[in-house]
Amino acid sequence: MGELLYQKYIKEERLENGKLVDLSWEIPETFNFAYDVIDLLAEREPDRRALLWVNDLGEVHDFTFRDLKEKSDQAASFLQSLGIGKGDRVLLMLKRHYEYWYCYLALHKLGAICIPATSQLVTHDITYRISAAGVKAVVCASDTDLPRFCEEAQEILQVPLIKVLHQGSREGWYELHAGMDSAPAFRRPEDRTKSSDPMILYFTSGTSGMPKMVLHDFTYPIGLTAMAIYWHKVVPGGLHLSVAETGWGKAAWGKMYGAWLADCAFFIFDCERFHATELLKVVQDYKVTTFCAPPTIYRFMIQEDLSQFDFSHLTHCVTAGEALNPEVFSKFKQATGMSLLEGYGQTELTLTCANLYQDEVRVGSMGKAFPGIPVDLVDDEGKTVPDGVTGELVVRVPRERKLPGMFCGYYKDDEMTDSVWHDGIYHTGDLAWRDEDGYYWYVSRKDDVIKSSGYRIGPFEVESVLMEHPAVVECAVTGVPDPLRGMVVKATILLARGYEGTDELKKELQNFVKSRTAPYKYPRVIEFTDALPKTVNGKIRRAAIRGEQGK
Repeated sequence: MGELLYQKYIKEERLENGKLVDLSWEIPETFNFAYDVIDLLAEREPDRRALLWVNDLGEVHDFTFRDLKEKSDQAASFLQSLGIGKGDRVLLMLKRHYEYWYCYLALHKLGAICIPATSQLVTHDITYRISAAGVKAVVCASDTDLPRFCEEAQEILQVPLIKVLHQGSREGWYELHAGMDSAPAFRRPEDRTKSSDPMILYFTSGTSGMPKMVLHDFTYPIGLTAMAIYWHKVVPGGLHLSVAETGWGKAAWGKMYGAWLADCAFFIFDCERFHATELLKVVQDYKVTTFCAPPTIYRFMIQEDLSQFDFSHLTHCVTAGEALNPEVFSKFKQATGMSLLEGYGQTELTLTCANLYQDEVRVGSMGKAFPGIPVDLVDDEGKTVPDGVTGELVVRVPRERKLPGMFCGYYKDDEMTDSVWHDGIYHTGDLAWRDEDGYYWYVSRKDDVIKSSGYRIGPFEVESVLMEHPAVVECAVTGVPDPLRGMVVKATILLARGYEGTDELKKELQNFVKSRTAPYKYPRVIEFTDALPKTVNGKIRRAAIRGEQGK
């Protein structure tokens, strides 16, 4: 059933010796994932598992497609009764609570624009989002300070705001479950959504300034389907877990769309804080079959004794979100027998490069261009660079003929959109090089390159060497001003248990880097820390380490 739905939206899927080599999509004029996938699956396979939800208190909810249809209908009817309709912007801050899926699908059914946001936001962040996007309603978790922050934001802005709690009561707020229980039978709006209508809006941090607003239309889920099959390698009857908070775009990649089109259910672990041992235990106990997490998660997992866990049911693991250090790959494979397949994408894109399961894995590489996506590397003048030469990674697609999964543009900011998407090319702002076999290797963000004594040094290459040392759990490499060399390399390091940040260890680490890569790359400055600053989706914030504001 799932494969048939997937094939419905594929124009061409060309395989050679069982390997996907080309792909193109069939985009219908009207498409709405909630109706055309969830409701259809509920009609044809109502008792098929869709979502297995578990929290760190031991609660378990097992949802079928019938459940998701009924609950999303109720949520849609309730939100509709509050005046929410097509094109309205709704800020959704529900952590990993199962109500997130009710509301997310309900907003699709209403044609409203969903704005997922992390529960780690505070008043300043929420104020900016409400103002910048013209938010009409907020739906947020009651077991946080979010309700208070929303009230403070509303008071600052002096704007009307529909406010909904996921559970419990609070003055001036509606309660989701009570509203759903009393809502009338849902009737689909007569104003049907088109594939080109806006569907989801992400706020994503850039290299400077306030977060950008990345707008996707209703074709977004179609762009994520092949990814689930050929990269996540979801299997019929399986259970896929992607470790991502629902406020991050990666949640749509691994908690919402693709697996459902391939007869695979999603597993959700709703935990307050990440602990490697707890995550490993639920993967074991609930027999997760495929797993995706950023490299940061794997770094902490390999600090545990993985031999104590049963991974016999786990068939495939992938990673994305930041570059994967080869040392993490090696230690994880040694412990589990599984290779970590790295992939690359952006909030603005879907999976763009990847080590697909049928290809040879090149350790440390982002993989090849995903079939059907015209990836290239260019110099500052937009000309293709030869293999082995670092260039900016771009997608050669005009904005007016964008692929499903690519964003529509930055909301209310044509100037910024035009700055990255012009002359038939979308510019990612990421630097990489390509080997002779077509594998892409990440270097850095354009703004992260360290220029020292005439050399250009990518932070990741130094970080990868440092990660090979047993004393290093995590590290971030940045440039710091130097009167003689312009910039020098600095390493900020989180140490493994049992190590102390002594001058002797600094010298040892410097010599370690010198012995394994070009000596000019070694960190002349080393700083030990208890924690590295990160974005809400787990990426290391090098700009914060450099001391730059607003980044």
